[in-house]
Amino acid sequence: MTTPGEQTEDLLRRLAPRVLGAVVRRYGHFDTAEDAVQEALLAAAGRWPRDGLPDNPLGWLVTVAGRRLTDLLRAEQARRNREDVAGRRVLAEWRLAPAADLSAAGADDTLILLFLCCHPALPPASQIALTLRAVGGLTTAQIARAFLVPEATMTRRITRAKQRIRDSGVPFGMPASADRAARLRAVLHVLYLVFTEGYAGETWPLREDLTTEAIRLARVVHRLLPDDGEAAGLLALMLLTEARRAARTAPDGTPIPMAEQDRALWDAARIAEGVALVDAALSRGAPGPYQIQAAIAALHDEAPSAEATDWPQIAALYAVLSGMSDNPVTALNHAVAVAMSRGPRAGLDLLGGLEGDERLARDHRLPAVRAHLLELAGERAAAREAYLAAARRAASLPRRRYLNARAARLDDDP
Repeated sequence: MTTPGEQTEDLLRRLAPRVLGAVVRRYGHFDTAEDAVQEALLAAAGRWPRDGLPDNPLGWLVTVAGRRLTDLLRAEQARRNREDVAGRRVLAEWRLAPAADLSAAGADDTLILLFLCCHPALPPASQIALTLRAVGGLTTAQIARAFLVPEATMTRRITRAKQRIRDSGVPFGMPASADRAARLRAVLHVLYLVFTEGYAGETWPLREDLTTEAIRLARVVHRLLPDDGEAAGLLALMLLTEARRAARTAPDGTPIPMAEQDRALWDAARIAEGVALVDAALSRGAPGPYQIQAAIAALHDEAPSAEATDWPQIAALYAVLSGMSDNPVTALNHAVAVAMSRGPRAGLDLLGGLEGDERLARDHRLPAVRAHLLELAGERAAAREAYLAAARRAASLPRRRYLNARAARLDDDP
């Protein structure tokens, strides 16, 4: 049974991006608004478990954050010893704005915040990083893992992004129709990374709240843009992947390979919905990367057993996906698919081209894939060493436990 403090923490986690979206959308000043919202969340975390929830938790947070934003703006103006026109206008709007008006008609504040964070003053990588921080609630370390870069690099990237927004003088707002398609691509990428962190991140327990929120927002985007094939493809990919959650880890968090999962635990309703979405999207032609990934996930999910998986088609789809972007993880998955369809040696040959890729230098996945293919090839000693190398790189205890167990299994005589 959860405590009042835990219930409050869960509620605040869900409300935080909506509060920030409402405040930033109405008043701008993203960086200062983020600080104001954090103070409102801290105030709520201290008061609500003791005094009980207010009648309108979202309105309470927006009101407190707005007042704090006013204080911070006034303090900044005092330090600079000036009252510019924009500052006076914002403070006046705060005094006049009705607290109950928390969103535009039918709009989702969190979705609005997604578009706001994909700011034209920022390069795409910084748009995504900032949105993951503000909307996804990820830590800088989690975002760094998603981008396969050191944490210090990501800290600098997020700091520069906020500074660049301040210096640009371009106000936050929903993009014009001519700019919306490019901004949508960044939004979809953000949702993909938030989902990935919740489903396959290095923390334990895995954050199902992130995958739930990513799917919710992907549904909102698809509902608003039903003819966008990539929006449909991303939602399909999330559903088809999330459908396997119950079978993919042991109770202690140890990963279970797909070939060993109990497929009776897979969510048939999510699989059916995901397959229908990707089939409809692919029928429009010119598929993008999310539709291709969803098609791969559908082939896995529809296979009655691991042995019946259509590996040649999966390998072909990964080849298409590799041609769309230079992603080392896609290349790893392509190597596995080739190994399963043409033999482990063919897959190992493909891995050779990834040895010098700096993006994988600290990641456990390259030695883990090599170990798996070496084991399939019967090279037990080399596979054991590769599993141990992967375990040394793995960030989470359950994954290290799994990789060390695979290595220990190879200590025995065949």
